[in-house]
Amino acid sequence: EGEWLEKKHKTKRKRRSWRKLHLGLDLVSGEIVCSDLTTDDVGDPTALPDLLDQVDGPVALFLADGVYDGEPTSDLLAARFGSMIEVAIPPPKNAILSPNPAQSPSIRDRHIADICAHGRMAWQKSSGCNQRSRGETQMGRWKTVIGPKLKARTIENQKTEAKIGVRVLNRMTGLGRPHFERTA
Repeated sequence: EGEWLEKKHKTKRKRRSWRKLHLGLDLVSGEIVCSDLTTDDVGDPTALPDLLDQVDGPVALFLADGVYDGEPTSDLLAARFGSMIEVAIPPPKNAILSPNPAQSPSIRDRHIADICAHGRMAWQKSSGCNQRSRGETQMGRWKTVIGPKLKARTIENQKTEAKIGVRVLNRMTGLGRPHFERTA
């Protein structure tokens, strides 16, 4: 459609820029612990250091999409939270082992070996990687409650709008989650 309009009217369509909303969730409380709104030219791994700067407490498990797969992410997580952090990032289907997996296997090498031995679905279940769906659910809540579009025009105001949205969703999460106490 875009090319047809350009040929017919001999004009260039102005491309609308889009934004990426990066969210970090606490799986226990369901709250958003870190967020960032970036332009479309900022990659997900590039935004990770700023997201991790917002995390106050310790992190035991890091779940992410396959786009975060690689040594820079693993090195950053180990430097920030120690080498004991559990990382569950799905490697691509054509992933290969590191040069010497027998002497010093990395977490990624163990994931690749588990996937080869038991299959991807079994690995997702055993590693907890299937919990990433909570992030997708949170994004669905965002679009339902806050809306699918930003109202502000400048990136600074859009970032403020995103922070307000995070506070609203966290407030709703705090009000709507049941609190259980053992009585007997």
